[in-house]
Amino acid sequence: MGRICELTGKAPIKGSKIWRSGKSKKSGGIGTHVTAITKRRFMPNLQRVKAIIDGEVRYVRVTASALKKGLVTKAPKRTWKKEDAKTKAKA
Repeated sequence: MGRICELTGKAPIKGSKIWRSGKSKKSGGIGTHVTAITKRRFMPNLQRVKAIIDGEVRYVRVTASALKKGLVTKAPKRTWKKEDAKTKAKA
């Protein structure tokens, strides 16, 4: 399963980490210099949420930004207990 948001389609993106050495000119040095650049990935902030999709409740993996925007309608909390369901099924 990929790290992709099911609603927005956000996925990991490529980037780089830049290593610098030296003291900045503002702080009284001769300036900073790049000594190394290493590749890295920026991962989306995925959350596993119980949501209503097409009338049924199921788990989806969505980004936190999609939750904040209100793109997900969360499933209501369950009020009935398992024992009640068993007794109703037997009757």
